[in-house]
Amino acid sequence: QTTPGVNAEGTPVAPTISSAPQVQMPPSWDGASRVTILIIGLDYRDWLAAQESPEIQGPPRSDTMILLTIDPISKTAGMLSIPRDMWVNIPGFGYGKINTAYYLGEAYKLPGVGPGLAIKTVENFIGVPIQYYAQIDFGAFTQMIDEIGGLDIEVSETITLDPIGQHNTIYDLPPGNYHFDGAHVLAYARARYTEGGDVDRARRQQQVIFAIRDKILSLGMLPTLVAKAPALYQELSTGIHTNMSLDDAIKLGVLGMQIPQENIKKGVIDYTMMTIGVSPDGLDIFKPIPDKIRELRDEVFGGGALSPMASGDLTTLLRDEGARVAVLNAGSGIPGLAQSAADFLTSQGMNVVVIGNPIEHPEFPISYYADGYTTVVDYSGKPYALRYLMSLMGLGSGQIQLKYTPNASADVVIFLRGDWPP
Repeated sequence: QTTPGVNAEGTPVAPTISSAPQVQMPPSWDGASRVTILIIGLDYRDWLAAQESPEIQGPPRSDTMILLTIDPISKTAGMLSIPRDMWVNIPGFGYGKINTAYYLGEAYKLPGVGPGLAIKTVENFIGVPIQYYAQIDFGAFTQMIDEIGGLDIEVSETITLDPIGQHNTIYDLPPGNYHFDGAHVLAYARARYTEGGDVDRARRQQQVIFAIRDKILSLGMLPTLVAKAPALYQELSTGIHTNMSLDDAIKLGVLGMQIPQENIKKGVIDYTMMTIGVSPDGLDIFKPIPDKIRELRDEVFGGGALSPMASGDLTTLLRDEGARVAVLNAGSGIPGLAQSAADFLTSQGMNVVVIGNPIEHPEFPISYYADGYTTVVDYSGKPYALRYLMSLMGLGSGQIQLKYTPNASADVVIFLRGDWPP
């Protein structure tokens, strides 16, 4: 059921479990910094099999991955859905479907287990830091929907629903406006047998999230739900797993409700951003088109690394981000410039791991993005380091290039030209 252990071209490679990431519990939210949360839903078939035969069934795969981001300062938010069959690099295991990251983290009992490896895989793929995760099982989801009295859903095309449970019947639902209970909301969100397949399914899941928000706001339910939150959390605790404290979850939930809908951007990685392929073991996969996905990321996340972003204490944010910096003398004509610049950056708290020139380090080919000017290339989505370097070195946005390469030995590479120091 998994296909990791190969490279991007499908050549088998040995898993390197020791290189798998270690995920620590995040500090409490400071109330000012941008927060990004990975929403994880598990594969229903795996989940059902585990309920029926826990002694023989292995860990489940993830069935749903949605990134939510909230910026409390600008009062903006974003939502990005990732197809489960996306072919990505899973840290420590090589290439596989993104939905196997959770399975592998659980199966190998890695630090952070399934959510930990899923977070690191999505961070590497999308290029944004993720602080929290929320994993919700089917029982908790349906109970939560029933708690708020069900949802009003507009169905735009005929769709086949398969509600969970032994006595529920598969049926075709024509277009129209419906009021669904929890089981039918879940069936609607899970359905994939439409022309758009998983892409349509991702859009329906986002529709459901907005419907939950609209229901709570339209009936003025937020104060009641906040007051009941500790009891609800206790009641649903067996089906909700997260590394957020209840206090932070309440704060973020209230903040999310306060953001105007027009300030919430939605995005789905669709068929224009990926190609259809086949894995070495014959499974259908989606191969990402990185430039297209970066464009969507920057649109949903408000401009990516160069967007206005909230921040707490910058020194703390830089330390937590842990960006590895390479400093390369790219034809400046100034001997020793890379070393002196590295010494300066180190004194300012940056973690410099590579010093030299592009010839000595062919992993980082010289960037002609802003020819003749010092250029900073972000290889893995480190927004705080980028912002800090822009301010510290007096760089403009035209001197910043985003080049997502998750396996690079440095996160940010500085190509020094004759214009620096100014």
